[in-house]
Amino acid sequence: MIRILLAEDQSMVREALAALLGLEPDLEVVAQVARGDEVVPAALSHELDVALLDIEMPGMTGIAAAAALRTACPGLKIVILTTFGRPGYLRGAMEAGASAFLVKDAPAAQLADAIRRVVLAGERVIDPTLAAAALAEGANPLTDREREVLRAAESGATNAELAARLHLSQGTVRNHLSTAIQKLAARNRQEATHVARDKGWL
Repeated sequence: MIRILLAEDQSMVREALAALLGLEPDLEVVAQVARGDEVVPAALSHELDVALLDIEMPGMTGIAAAAALRTACPGLKIVILTTFGRPGYLRGAMEAGASAFLVKDAPAAQLADAIRRVVLAGERVIDPTLAAAALAEGANPLTDREREVLRAAESGATNAELAARLHLSQGTVRNHLSTAIQKLAARNRQEATHVARDKGWL
């Protein structure tokens, strides 16, 4: 029996997924959580073979939870499920240690098959459409610091406020924002954050 942790913040989606997976004779959902920061504690308190993680969750993203799981439970397989087929998410998920990356609207049989391939055969399973999009998009051009400044700028804060919050000089904040805007071929910081968010680079 393959034992599964299911992390999904929307209760209807989570319950539907658990019910569908429960119909498979060799799969059992033994733990469910609604927040990303509940993933590692749940994994540590159950015997598991695989964790199914949504990307967008309160407390911690699925990608951050995957990275935390890789440290806390090195042998646990990780499958990322997403509504958002953003190329940057795929790259981030693979770097965080995920073995599979699938869209939520895939048929349940496809998800069950992916779980078996990941757990039993040690394969990597990636939605082919997302894989093609990620290859076409290329790597995230932003540095860690540029991403940090752009994320902080989403709040609409001024450069002075960003500098105080991030413990940087205003000139450094301005330079990071300017470079990020150029790299993303955006007209301003709002457009840059939108482009980066849409590609899954933030």
